[in-house]
Amino acid sequence: MKKLLLPALASLIVLAGCTSTKPITATSNELGPLVGTATAGYLFGFIPIPFNQDHGIARAAREGGITKISTVDEKTFNFPGIWRSTTTVVTGSN
Repeated sequence: MKKLLLPALASLIVLAGCTSTKPITATSNELGPLVGTATAGYLFGFIPIPFNQDHGIARAAREGGITKISTVDEKTFNFPGIWRSTTTVVTGSN
């Protein structure tokens, strides 16, 4: 039984990562072909890597060359206790 505990625990840790995507907002603008993203990551859940992070809507729109925003989604990846990242995804046109 003890020999199975370590592999079972290691498997649980590897499979613990979770990704979720949720809508933030939508406008009346037509859905455009452009997509922009901005990502921020956190070591141990709270130490920002890199330290000058900006994962806001304005940056994501700039990165995609978007001036007319259609939708905004937020994608979160969480590996409990080790790594968490948040990505803002903006769609639209210019």
